Amino acid sequence: MPSSNPLPPKENTLFKRVVRCYEQKQYKNGLKFAKQILSNPKFSQHGETLAMKGLTLNCLGKKEEAYELVRLGLKNDLKSHVCWHVYGLLQRADKKYDEAIRCYRNALKCDKENVQILRDLSLLQIHLRDLEGYKETRHQLLLLRPAQRVSWIGYAMAHHLLKEYDVCLEILNEFSKTTTKVNYDYEQSELFLYQAQVILESGDLEGVLEHLSTYEDQICDKLSLKEMRADILYQLGKPKESEVLYRELLKRNQENRQYFIATEKCQNCLNDEDKLNLYENDLKIQYPKSSLVKRIPLAYAHRDKFRELVDQYMKVSFRKGVPPLFIDLRTLYNDPEKVKTIEDLILGYVKNLKTSEKFSILDPDPKEPASAILWCYFYLAQHFDYLGKVELALQYIDAAIEHTPTLIDAFVVRGKIFKHAGDPIEAYKCLDEAQSLDTADRFINSKAAKYMLRANLIQEAEEMCSKFTREGVSATENLNEMQCMWFQTESAAAYKRLGMFGEALKKCHEVERHFSEMVDDQFDFHTYCMRKMTLRSYMTLLRLEDKIRDHNFYFKAASCAIDVYLQLYDNPNLADEQPKENGEVHVELSANEKKLKSKLKKAQKKAEMEKAMQKEQNEKREMHMKNKQNPQDREPEPPSQDELIPSRLLKTDSPLKEAIKFLMPLQQLQYQRLETHLYAFEIYIRKQKPLLVIRSLKRAVKVAGVEHPKVKACLIRFMNTLPSFGELNPLVKEVIDKTSQSLLNGQSVNQLLEVKSAECVLEGLKILRTTQGGRQKIEETLQHFDELEGLSLRVAEEIYNLVLSRELPASETLVHELRAKFSRNFPFAALFRQEDQASKGTSIQDMIASLSSQVGSLQLDDGT
Repeated sequence: MPSSNPLPPKENTLFKRVVRCYEQKQYKNGLKFAKQILSNPKFSQHGETLAMKGLTLNCLGKKEEAYELVRLGLKNDLKSHVCWHVYGLLQRADKKYDEAIRCYRNALKCDKENVQILRDLSLLQIHLRDLEGYKETRHQLLLLRPAQRVSWIGYAMAHHLLKEYDVCLEILNEFSKTTTKVNYDYEQSELFLYQAQVILESGDLEGVLEHLSTYEDQICDKLSLKEMRADILYQLGKPKESEVLYRELLKRNQENRQYFIATEKCQNCLNDEDKLNLYENDLKIQYPKSSLVKRIPLAYAHRDKFRELVDQYMKVSFRKGVPPLFIDLRTLYNDPEKVKTIEDLILGYVKNLKTSEKFSILDPDPKEPASAILWCYFYLAQHFDYLGKVELALQYIDAAIEHTPTLIDAFVVRGKIFKHAGDPIEAYKCLDEAQSLDTADRFINSKAAKYMLRANLIQEAEEMCSKFTREGVSATENLNEMQCMWFQTESAAAYKRLGMFGEALKKCHEVERHFSEMVDDQFDFHTYCMRKMTLRSYMTLLRLEDKIRDHNFYFKAASCAIDVYLQLYDNPNLADEQPKENGEVHVELSANEKKLKSKLKKAQKKAEMEKAMQKEQNEKREMHMKNKQNPQDREPEPPSQDELIPSRLLKTDSPLKEAIKFLMPLQQLQYQRLETHLYAFEIYIRKQKPLLVIRSLKRAVKVAGVEHPKVKACLIRFMNTLPSFGELNPLVKEVIDKTSQSLLNGQSVNQLLEVKSAECVLEGLKILRTTQGGRQKIEETLQHFDELEGLSLRVAEEIYNLVLSRELPASETLVHELRAKFSRNFPFAALFRQEDQASKGTSIQDMIASLSSQVGSLQLDDGT
């Protein structure tokens, strides 16, 4: 590498070895060679050597020292492209991509034709989706390295991403002329299919067909070829030719639903009767072994024909024993008539199987297997659970367990029934029993852990997961390393329910880091995919990464985090309050009780310290054994990210600012969810940003309509809160007045309460709690809350929790009455079977006995 401050041959050779050691990750050797150069007084301030030494130290985790050396090297040799390049690499390692791009551009000012710097710059540009800059950089690389395939492909893809399809195709065609045609060349085949994709996206359907016909012999992926050609022929209005191809695809795969749906379209089936005739008179005869050809017609059949088809379909499944049959047929439950038909058929099966061991008395076939009635019970349990008939669901699942006590799926379904009925404790017990029947089943283990978390049994869930995690590492750490986000989102929700907001935020931030890591991980694929010519997959990857936070896991974590930050803003004292562990009720202790509890804490702390010391000794022993086996210098792993400390996350100075960080991806990618705009409303109304509040409300109306209870309640709240914003700009006030009048239409809280909908009344009560003089109105409404239409378990639990937390004022008598009424409506819900927390409490005598028994089993340093 040429330098503005060149070294003599001997030192230059050492410098090259420093660079080589860095590339080969031999960092300690690289530092030795750098030290040899810098030990010479003439070159003790050599900028490029200092920069390389800093870059090497950064890989060893010494970030501060690395930055100091690189900046010193840059200061000593400001015109060196090496120093600027190294500084850019350092910034890139810290994910400061904008700063890294500036460094690379400065390096190019010193050496305009440095290919390596141009490549690094192009990687950052595509990573940040700076497409114009990426196109320019790839063009320079093409001019410098026209013989390299990657130069052509990279420049063409830059135009493709900018939707400049004609230029992209022109570049690819020019490149194709330089390649030699070899039969069954996979990379060349992928290039031709990528060209077809570009032509298709440009809208030239005829051009795609012509391109596929021209290069058909050289395309190896015949499946993609046929699928693309069949789809285009249909779009061009050639259904007969398209159908021929889809029939060929069905011969290859008879369980692909898309092929059957496409065949329906090619046949121009306009109604359910036409589609049913197609399956009955054609497809079922041609593909008799396909299960889809028997299942799809169930959606089109009605009345007697449906009864006949579903009867045949279910009998086969019950004979074979197909546990997910209910999940398969659940899409039919939108039609009440079909639901009634299915129920009548299965109840008839059960009756006949008990008497004659046949599905029908008139059935000439031999007796059915003994397991047939088991799967009928199994299905009926799920069926009645879906319909909300908990007693019947439990009756049939208990019959299934009595028939076969070792059927794991039966215990899983029993747990689901209790979960839907509002009893998470009983649900987790069922899953725990299922897990005990097969301790080697990872799925059941995970399911049991999830139910434990929903019952707020976090420690037990971690112990359950530890059966399948790496030994020597806590289950929580290992699950975090494996990006097990279902565990972290459920843990966050459990911690939030327990009031342990710091731990909840930690889990939410861990999930957010996983998504950031996924975005960063794509960096390695920018060069790999172009080198391996997996261009279609690469485009799919880029488009996936652009909307990666559209995933439901991110939504759950963001929702939990925003809820917590809003609570912290409304009540800053929450950060200083002691969290409730495992739902324990706070009770004032006497001096003797405090002494006993203090002894217990000291003993527990000592045990934890001994455990930590033992773990540290084990780690040292393992490291010693590794070094003994391999005496060569071992390169340390890259420095880990900053640790997430719950107390620090909880004591943030700007909770709304932190909430907005989670909100922004939701606004960009999950704008179709009503919750996204409701969260935006809650944040911006607290920040007193009226225009942003109006924008959130308009988006919410667009998603759910102005009549949605939550949207209507937000509109009323905004108009009630607006006077507290102070004097507004006249233009802002005019916009707010026009928008609010068109949306609100003069509605008030009283109109919300007058609607006989439980959801509407709930939202109205939430508004009333913040208004003066609303206490009497709240109590009057609560007295008749159980009589409202659409009262679901979720709404009942929410209103009861608000009453228990004293957010909705209610007398003790009314609380007991409300619990009794809800208990009659939802007899299996655990919340309504308990006394309220205020009256329940924990007796002092019980606490003393508990603490005494625990302290008695421990021994302190003083011998007590």
